[in-house]
Amino acid sequence: IWWLDPELTYGNAKPFVFTQGHSVCNRSFFPCFDTPAVKCTYSATVKAPAGIQVLMSATQSTYLEEEGVYQFYMEYPVPAYLVALVAGDLIHADIGPRSRVWAEPCLLPTAISKLSGMVERWLTAAESLYGPYIWGRYDIVFLPPSFPIVAMENPCLTFIISSILESDEFLIIDVIHEVAHSWFGNAVTNATWEEMWLSEGLATYAQRRITTETYGAAFTCLETAFRLDALHRQMKLLGEDNPVSKLQVKLEPGVNPSNLMNLFTYEKGYCFVYYLSQLCGDPRHFDSFLRAYIEKYKFTSVVAQDLLDSFLNFFPELKEQCVESKAGLEFERWLNATGPPLAEPDLSQGSSLTRPVESLFKLWTTEPLDSAAAASSVDLTKWRTFQTVLFLDRLLDGSPLPHEVIKKLSECYSSQLDSMNAEIRIRWLQIVVRNDYYPDLYKVRRFLENQMSRMYTIPLYEDLCTGTLKSFALEIFYQTQNQLHPNLRKTIQQILSQGLNPLPAIDTTAVTTDTPAMVLEDKVSEATNGAISLRDVNVSA
Repeated sequence: IWWLDPELTYGNAKPFVFTQGHSVCNRSFFPCFDTPAVKCTYSATVKAPAGIQVLMSATQSTYLEEEGVYQFYMEYPVPAYLVALVAGDLIHADIGPRSRVWAEPCLLPTAISKLSGMVERWLTAAESLYGPYIWGRYDIVFLPPSFPIVAMENPCLTFIISSILESDEFLIIDVIHEVAHSWFGNAVTNATWEEMWLSEGLATYAQRRITTETYGAAFTCLETAFRLDALHRQMKLLGEDNPVSKLQVKLEPGVNPSNLMNLFTYEKGYCFVYYLSQLCGDPRHFDSFLRAYIEKYKFTSVVAQDLLDSFLNFFPELKEQCVESKAGLEFERWLNATGPPLAEPDLSQGSSLTRPVESLFKLWTTEPLDSAAAASSVDLTKWRTFQTVLFLDRLLDGSPLPHEVIKKLSECYSSQLDSMNAEIRIRWLQIVVRNDYYPDLYKVRRFLENQMSRMYTIPLYEDLCTGTLKSFALEIFYQTQNQLHPNLRKTIQQILSQGLNPLPAIDTTAVTTDTPAMVLEDKVSEATNGAISLRDVNVSA
């Protein structure tokens, strides 16, 4: 349970509280069977001060104003981790026939402008693929920047961090991913945390089917290329033999299941599901199977064998061909082999968007540098966000770059990037830090002075402390620590204290268990002695 003082909200007016149950945190919220194998309905009664709006992941709610009491009821069985509560200075607006958006008053106009009419479009596309939306309403609540991940698929009420509002394409993908969880994860759930890919891999596949239907194959392929790049980056850090790269990960006693959550859960899981769809010949045939799978198993929890047996029974001709035993692509090997996916999707339909990125990257990294040709070849302001972040990520992978290259990059792009969204800006600033490019360091300071979320602070602090700029990082931290949630303060303090004498004590009385993304990030960093950005790990449950 995360308690926020008013100064940690956007409006600075009222306190705020929210819960984050995934994966095994709700045992600190209420007594429960804290396993995805067990599902039940629930009811809740919540008393709150006047002026505080309370919301829960429930299908029904009432409010007795004279008593200040809210009553909630979830009529469908859900696992414990999907019980969620949020309370604060929240107001709403309808954005569709079965959707409304909740946010602090100062944020509501932006949320409306970004999402009005869009959620219904995505829900309708999802229903055409996977059958009726069974949860009634699909509402969204935007949370303060202290929210530890980007989004959480709480049924009826998706939680999303407000910081993502400025990054349109990331917002679209994140909401559609949570929409997909309404079928894959919420209706049909992985019975064990060792098989999280059953929710995340299938939800990622469904998300990309929805984006293909609504935005076209090229955009979907671009986003997929960006994520697979991140997967391979994480694999280099972890090593191909790391057991956490398996789809069926062994959960040892005493280990937090959230430690197992990484890009393999999402992207290797997605690649396996995509491979299954290709065995059918036509993705629409696979859509039909997934509709039948949802209908058979909704409101229950499953293991991988349930999915694979259902698949082979639905396509008897594939069962006759023994596709599960195809050499090198055996289902068992998909599930239990470490390393990269055994097969990756054909992304050629995205070449109109990815080829310019590859060409520009080659111009900037081919010696001798022809900076004039590189600078004049592309106008980044006309690119999609995912094109720009893909280009910057590849420059990050190649850092440190020759001084001449980083100098010319700054001359060409730095002022343009200043006006772009935070997903783009943080990548450019990481390039600045990893290349010790001092002329642009003031932009790093300015960025960190105005950011309060993990996803936009941790990567920069890690990079600053990996290189020669730790004293610069310490200075910024001491100036800004009071605007950070105690959990985030503690994490940054741990980053800063590596290799130093312990930092002066900071009040951490409100600190709770580290979040899924950060637990993994800390362990990966310790294992590799190298920086790993939060965006490369779990940003969306």
